[in-house]
Order: sequence, then structure tokens, then C-alpha cells
Amino acid sequence: MNDEKKEKAMDTLTRPTLLHAVLEKRQWLRFEVFQLQLKDAGARAAAHYLKPRLATVDTTKTTFKRWLVGEQAPRGDTATVLEFWLGHSVQELLGPAPMRKVVLARVPHDASLAAVHRVDVRFDSSHLSVNGPLPGAGGVWHLDGLRILDGTSVAVQMYEAEPRGDTVVIGPEDREHLRYFTRARRRALLIAALGARGEDDLYVMDAAHARRQLLMPVDRLPIPGAYRLDELVYALLWAALNVDDSLLADDQALYVEQQRLEAHLAQPRSAAARAAYPDLTEVGAAWLGSYACATYLRRHLGPAEAATLLWSRVQYGGQAAGWLLFAERHQVLQLMQECSAGAEGTAGCVFGIPESAVKNSEPYERLLLLLAMGLMESYGLTVHIHKERAHSDTAEFIIAPQRHAIVADWLSPDAVWHIDSTTTRSEINSLAHAVDHARSHSITSAGTPHERMRQAADYLGCDWDWLVRRCRELSTYGIGGLLHLRSHLIQTGGIERALSFLGESAAST
Repeated sequence: MNDEKKEKAMDTLTRPTLLHAVLEKRQWLRFEVFQLQLKDAGARAAAHYLKPRLATVDTTKTTFKRWLVGEQAPRGDTATVLEFWLGHSVQELLGPAPMRKVVLARVPHDASLAAVHRVDVRFDSSHLSVNGPLPGAGGVWHLDGLRILDGTSVAVQMYEAEPRGDTVVIGPEDREHLRYFTRARRRALLIAALGARGEDDLYVMDAAHARRQLLMPVDRLPIPGAYRLDELVYALLWAALNVDDSLLADDQALYVEQQRLEAHLAQPRSAAARAAYPDLTEVGAAWLGSYACATYLRRHLGPAEAATLLWSRVQYGGQAAGWLLFAERHQVLQLMQECSAGAEGTAGCVFGIPESAVKNSEPYERLLLLLAMGLMESYGLTVHIHKERAHSDTAEFIIAPQRHAIVADWLSPDAVWHIDSTTTRSEINSLAHAVDHARSHSITSAGTPHERMRQAADYLGCDWDWLVRRCRELSTYGIGGLLHLRSHLIQTGGIERALSFLGESAAST
């Protein structure tokens, strides 16, 4: 063994164990104090795991000292209680403490940990662990992408908080760790819990926003009550984090492919197979297709005598996320609004969402659909929903009846984009017939936008009154502290506009 390895080995031997460091930090090193804390932890673990024998766990002073120096490992029920209590495995606790300064967060209350477990039960794409392998480093929240999105993970740290007016507040006892956890510029989330106060709710804030707050001379960090982790907040986090991280992963590849698009867009018609872009994530491919279709539409869609109509193939929340976050999608809606100004009829959008798609979607996915519909209605587009499966796979197109039809499909599972344009009367009539049939059988037949949104919510199985209230709350506070996007290819403006539009429904219905 060379000198460097010997020095490293000696350093490891002389450094205290993580158990020693944790107990010293919390002033539990005296055996009598440790014994009381262990007994209390055993009672809580017994209730949590429904194993009464855990409440009887105890140890001797000699064994305790051996644990502190790593000479003897706790086993069986004792190990279970220690891991439950301190949030680290026995192997980690008996290993050497990190050389860097360890800033430890307070141990979450058992009720708060139980609330975290319920998150995974409530949301099928959630895998949330607030205890990480390194002390003070927080945990991780994995969000599966389900059908369309790619899946991602984000660092999390949970703190106990207390309610104060329309906020919950993380107190001064956590200030040191808050600064420690948020100092890195990585993506991370803070979770505030009220378990110690007997409440089940959790609240979420982006660490970047918290970092800016902590630059001021404050000893408390307020989190808006509007950021309560329910179906709507989870829907926004799930969609935005998945889309943002996938686009960041594809950033260089998308820049290169974007430069190559002109040759395709100059043609009267074009299509690109998904297999031609094997290195792009699903979200990256959708963004590239969306960009190509939006560019093509801007070049080929102009003012029309009849209002334009969009046939959308969106059925699930992951697809709706593109409409809410991709800047090009908002440009398409604005273009339709401008082209339809002064034209005969009302501009609109047709969604084909069969009952099977509703049944197979989670509530938070269906909320994203409602937000996307609200966004379209905010641009003056009348939303129509038909339930028939026959046309559910029809390519996305925009039609100005009697004059022009443009296929601009960016959601095909087999193609990144499919663009085409026609003025042939027979083809236009065929598309117009499909649109007319869908509109005549629409479940959103009310005369006002917000009444149509209520009908859509009923069909999608969403609580309309609750949604209006929550949209109003989030719109009032803004979502800047909840969603901190990093990719320049997306924006939160569509979400904010949809929240504001739906939040105004109470005064409009």
C-alpha cells in the first residue's frame, strides 16, 4: 500500500461514523438521551409498520459505544428502528461521516413521512423518496412519463412547516439547511409538510425561487398555500419537469436538426419518420414536429372568408402538455385567431376523445386536457369534443372551408411530422364533413366558453367548481415559484393564460 492509500485509510479510520455525526448534531450523544430517543422512535416505528415488538427495542451502553465507532452493527428490529428513525441504512450509519461539512435537516415527523407515502399511492407516475443516501443531500422524486413523455427525476428536500395566513412557513431552525440545500444550481424542489401539526397536506416550491428568497435577510421561507400538492399542482409539475428535462437532454441535437428543416419546409408536402431520429427523446421529437408544423402553417395559412377549424388528435395529458408549453403551439392559436378575424362563422378546435381514453387516463392527465382546451377557448376558438373512435387517429389538420386545408400533424406515433396542403374541393369537402359531423355530435354544445368548459370537465370526470377555485388561486399567486423552466424552447405563458381563463369562470357562469 502506497503512502497516499495509507493516509486515506488512516483518515477513514479516524473520522467519526455518520451515526456519531448525526447524534452529535442533534445533541443525542449522551447514552441516557439516546435511550429515550430510541424508545420513542421504537414506539413510532411500531405504529408505522404495525409491528408492536418494535416498541420494545433497547440497547446497552456498551453496545451503544460500539455502534458509535462502527465496531458492531445493529441487527433485526433494532436496525429497523434506527433506519426508520434516522433516515439512513445501518451500513451508512456505521460508515465514516463525509469529510465535507454536514448540514443536517431535521428528521421529518412520522405523519409527514406518511403523507409522502400517500403521494405515490395517489399518483401512479410518482416515486417519491425524501431520504437520500448522503446526509443533508435530500431525496429524489421520479416522475414516470407514462405514454408520451420520457420520465425524469428531481432532487427534493422536505421540511416541517407551520401555517401562517395564506402561506405555510419553513422556520428559522431550518434556515441553515435551506441555504445549504439550495446553494447548488441543480434542479430541485422543496416540500413543506404540516405533519407535526396533524395535517396531511404537502406544499411544493422550486429551489431556484427559494434561493432567490433566501438572498434577502429573512429567517423564514413562506410557500404560498396555492402550491398545495393536489391533482392540479402535480399535473403541472409532472408535465413541465418531464418536458423541460427531455428538451435539455436534446438541446444540441434539436439545434442541429432545426437548421436542417428548411429543405423539408420548402417542399409542398413533407413527412419524417420517427425512426429517422433515434437519438431524440419522445418530447424532443414532438417539439421538432411541432416547430416544423407551425412554421409550415405560418407560410401557408392566411386570412380566409370562413373561420378556420383545427382538428386535433390530442387525447392524453402528455400530448396536451405540448400545447401548454411549446411556444410554437401558442403561435398557431394566435394565427388561427388572426386568420378568422372578420370571417364567416366561428373558429374552433375539434378533439376526438373516446370514452376509453378518458377511462385509461389519470385525473391529473385529464386536468392537462382541460387546461389545453381552456387555452384554446381563451384565443376565441370554440372547443368541440366528440366521443367516436372512428376518427380518433385522423392526422391533425387546419381547414378554412371552401378554400384551403393544411395537414400539420406532429403527434403521430410513427412520424415526427407530416405536412401537406390542398385546395382540391373534394378533399376539402371530405375534411369539412368530418368536422361538421364531430361538431354536430359534440358534448360541448353550450353557448359560452365557460359553460363549454364545464361540460368538458363533466365528461372528463373533473370537479369543475374545485378546478375553477384552484385555477384562480394559482393564477393569483402566479406559478413562477412552482415551475422554474430551464429550456429556452418552452414557456409557462400558456399555462398561466389557461389558469387565468378558467379561474375567471366563477364570474362568467
